[in-house]
Amino acid sequence: MAAAGEPNLIVVADAEALAQAAAERVMARIAANPGRIAICLTGGSSPKKLYQLLGSDAWRGRIPWDRVHWFIGDERFVAESDPLNNMAVARATFLDRSAPSGHIHPMPTAVESPDAGAEEYARELKAFYGADQLDPSRPLFDLVLMGAGPDGHTASLFPGYPAVEETARWVVGVPKANVAPFVPRVSLTLPALAACREMLFEIAGRDKQAILTRMLNGENLPAVRARSNGETVWLVDQAALPEGTRGGR
Repeated sequence: MAAAGEPNLIVVADAEALAQAAAERVMARIAANPGRIAICLTGGSSPKKLYQLLGSDAWRGRIPWDRVHWFIGDERFVAESDPLNNMAVARATFLDRSAPSGHIHPMPTAVESPDAGAEEYARELKAFYGADQLDPSRPLFDLVLMGAGPDGHTASLFPGYPAVEETARWVVGVPKANVAPFVPRVSLTLPALAACREMLFEIAGRDKQAILTRMLNGENLPAVRARSNGETVWLVDQAALPEGTRGGR
């Protein structure tokens, strides 16, 4: 797929302001689509405050739950009941209370291998999309949430791994992770992640300063290569921002 434009860097004060800004962008994407909405969630630590907000009384009533479908960008190949399971965290934090069960689309992990889980999830995505090939003019997702790991990975696409170079498949099995937890993964590929109206990275905390520095320098990292065919946003708090960097809005 064609590369999209440069990411829009938005800097906010702190992690709480970041979650608030992310929630507003989620709601804006929902409001922009009067039909069926698809949001691709992410795992790890970056979205937890956002998920707590979306599950709160103040925000829950603003979401048209009957129109929103929730997918996941990557998953640890562990049981759905395992605390390492990304979708299990999202379900416990905000989805199970409000979303129709048929609108929650976890990656299958009770299968024989990550590759089998990837094939099954790809079939589900293609059935939802209504085609076997992605059309750049018709996004798969309204919004894709993303994070950046300390090594520059995003979803479960790790630097130097073959999965980063995948151009045909929508979902791949990743036999070994590059960072903890060292469990196999299932991950959407860069072309599938790109098939969205907006890709929203959440990058917060001083421990993200080193990797954000590398991202801003344009290193060939998965988190840099991940771009929406529409709008790509790096939402960053002051603690993660490298010294001397000025953020825009």
